[in-house]
Amino acid sequence: MEKGKLIEIRLQGERRLAVLDRPEGKKDWIVIDEAGHPHKIRPQRIEYEIEGGPYEKSDIPQFLKQVQAYLDPSSLEVAWELLVEDGEAVTPSELAQLLFSEKSPVLCYAAHSLLCEDKIYFKNKGNKYEPRSANQVEEIKHQLDVEQQRQEEKEVFFRHIQQAIAKEKIQWTDNDRNRLESLERFVLQPEQTHRNAQDILSEIGRATTPEAAFNLLLELGWWSPHENLFLRRSSYPINFSKKVLDVAHSYLHTPPPDADSDRLDLTHFKVYTIDDESTEEIDDGLSVEFLEGDQIKLWIHIADPTRLVSPGDELDLEARRRSTTLYLPTGMISMFPLELATGPMSLRQGKICPALSFGVRLDDKGAVLDYSIHASLIKPTYRLTYHDVDEMLQLGITAEPEIDLLAKASQQRHLWRQSQGSITIKMPEAVIKVKSEDDIVIELVDNSRSRQLVAEMMILAGEVAGRYCQEHSLPVPFRGQPQPELPSDEELLALPPGPVRACALRRCMPRSEIGTLPSRHASLGLNTYTQVTSPIRRYTDLLTHFQLKAHLRGDPLPFALDVMQQIVYSVTLSAQEATFVERQTNRYWGLEFLRRNGDQIWQGVVLRWLREDEKLGVLLLEELGLELPHRFERSVSLGDRLNVQVSRADPHRDEIRFREMLEHESSLI
Repeated sequence: MEKGKLIEIRLQGERRLAVLDRPEGKKDWIVIDEAGHPHKIRPQRIEYEIEGGPYEKSDIPQFLKQVQAYLDPSSLEVAWELLVEDGEAVTPSELAQLLFSEKSPVLCYAAHSLLCEDKIYFKNKGNKYEPRSANQVEEIKHQLDVEQQRQEEKEVFFRHIQQAIAKEKIQWTDNDRNRLESLERFVLQPEQTHRNAQDILSEIGRATTPEAAFNLLLELGWWSPHENLFLRRSSYPINFSKKVLDVAHSYLHTPPPDADSDRLDLTHFKVYTIDDESTEEIDDGLSVEFLEGDQIKLWIHIADPTRLVSPGDELDLEARRRSTTLYLPTGMISMFPLELATGPMSLRQGKICPALSFGVRLDDKGAVLDYSIHASLIKPTYRLTYHDVDEMLQLGITAEPEIDLLAKASQQRHLWRQSQGSITIKMPEAVIKVKSEDDIVIELVDNSRSRQLVAEMMILAGEVAGRYCQEHSLPVPFRGQPQPELPSDEELLALPPGPVRACALRRCMPRSEIGTLPSRHASLGLNTYTQVTSPIRRYTDLLTHFQLKAHLRGDPLPFALDVMQQIVYSVTLSAQEATFVERQTNRYWGLEFLRRNGDQIWQGVVLRWLREDEKLGVLLLEELGLELPHRFERSVSLGDRLNVQVSRADPHRDEIRFREMLEHESSLI
C-alpha cells in the first residue's frame, strides 16, 4: 500500500476507481476518487489493484477511456470456448494475455472488468475465474432470455396502460391479460396477498388498495362501472368451453340417436305453453284430454333435454358444474349452451318436440286418482303469456275451453293442498330488469290466476314424479321441508294484516331440504315431492329425468344411491352459491335504481324489527317490492306507513340510507 496506487473499490455496490492518498490511523487509508471526493477505507475493501503508477486522480478518466475500447463481452465468449474444455481457471492478467496478447495495466483492468460484469461464462473462485460448464451456460442464457422477454412484456404492458388511460384503442396481449387478471383478483379477494397487483399500481403511481385497482380497471375499460363482482367472485363459469360449444353445435345439425325410440305420440293434443313474454327456455306445456262421461285427464308436458344429454357426457358434466341457470337483472346465463337451451331442448310452438309427459286424473276433491308417465312427442300449439291467459279467463273464451278447465283444476288442487296443511305466504315480489346501463326497471310480479294455474300444474307434476320414484325406490333429489312452528292465531291477529303478518309467517318457515329419500314438504302440503319441471335450467330436475326415463325404459339406473347422494351434495352447494349471486346482484341493482331516483318519494311499511331497542328495522317499499334496512328517528309500530326519500345509496358498498319525509313535505306528493 503506497501513495499513488490506483485501485478499484465498491461504493454503494458500484465499482469505482480511486487513488491512495494517505494512511489514516493504523489500518485505514484515505483514497481520492476521480471527482476529488475522499473516502476512508480498509485494505480489505480493495477489489482490484492496477499495476504501474504512481497515479493522480486526474489520470482516472483517461485510463477508463482507454479501458472502454476493450470491453467487448463477445470476446469473453471466445475465451470461454478456449478454456471450457480443460476447465482451467484464469486470472485477469492471464485472460488479458489470452484475449489481447499483452498484459498492460489497461488491458488487465479491461479483462478484470469483463470478468466482474460477466453473469454467464465464468464464476469467481478466489483471485481466479473458472469457466462454467456448457450446460450451465446454456441454462443461464435461457434464464436471461426469459428475464429479458419478461422485461419487454412489462414495458409493453405499461405502455398499453398509458395508451388506454389516454382512451386509445388497445389490443391487449395474453401477457397483458395475465397482469390485468392479477388486478381483478386483488379486487375480488382483497384478504389475500397480491404482490404483483400492488407492484403494478405502485409503478404507475396509484395507491396499492383494492379500490385503486377497481378504479384502474374501470379507467382502462377492462371492467364496466357496474361489473358484477358477486358473479366474478363465485365459481360459476360465465362462458362455455370450446369443447362444450363444439358438442352443442354438432347436436344442432346431427342429434345423437334417441334412446327412447318408442315415444308415445301425443302430437294430436292441443298444447299450451304459458310463460313471461321474455322467457326463452320453454320447458313446460299443458293439455287437457277429454274422456268418456265428462271426465278429463290433465297432461303436463316437460321439455326433455335428455334427448340430447347423456349421463356423464360433456353437456351433463357442464350442467352439473353450473347446477342452475342464472337469472340476473342484466340477463340470463344458461345452464346449457343457449343455442340448445332455447332451440331443440325447448318446447317450441309448431315444432315436434320430445317431452316427458305426465297424464293425471284428479278425484272430485283434487287428489291424484291415477297417473301415468311417458317419454313422448308433442307439438306445442300456442305460445301464450300470462297476460294472454288472464285475458282469456276474464273474457271466458269459449273456443279454448281447455284454459278454463285447467284454471278450475288448479283451483281444485290448491284447495286440496290447503286441506293437507299447505301454507301460502303472499309477499310482494320484485323483478329487476336492466335493459341497458341507463335503463333499470322494477316490476312487481302479479299473483294472477294464470300464474297460479301454471304453479299448481308444476306442483302436481312434482307430486306425481315423487310418488312414482317412491313407489319404485328410485334415488332422486326429493325435496322436503320440516313442519314449521307457526305463531298462534292470537299472535298473528295481533299483527297488522298483509305484508307484516305474511313476513312473520315467512320467518318461521324452515329451509327446504334435498335428499335421496322422500320426505314431507310442509308448505306444499305434500308427503312426497321432487322438482321435475325445469330440466333445462335446474340440474336436480335433470337428475330426476335421467332416473325416471331409464326406469320407464327398463334400463339400469344411471346413478346408484351413493353416487346420487354425492352429486346432490355438490350440486346443492353450487346452487346455493348461484342463489347468493342472484340475490346480491338483484340487491345491487335495486340500490342503483334507488340511487338514480334520489328525488323520488316512496311509501314504506314498517315490516319487521332487526333490533327494536335501537329502532333498527326493515322497511318494505311496497310499489317496488324491496325490503331494506332503516333506522327510524321516531317511535313507530309494525305496519306503520311512512314516506321516505333516499339520502344516500352506494351499491358497491351495499349501503342505503333513507330520510323520513316531514308531514308538510309528504303533503306535497
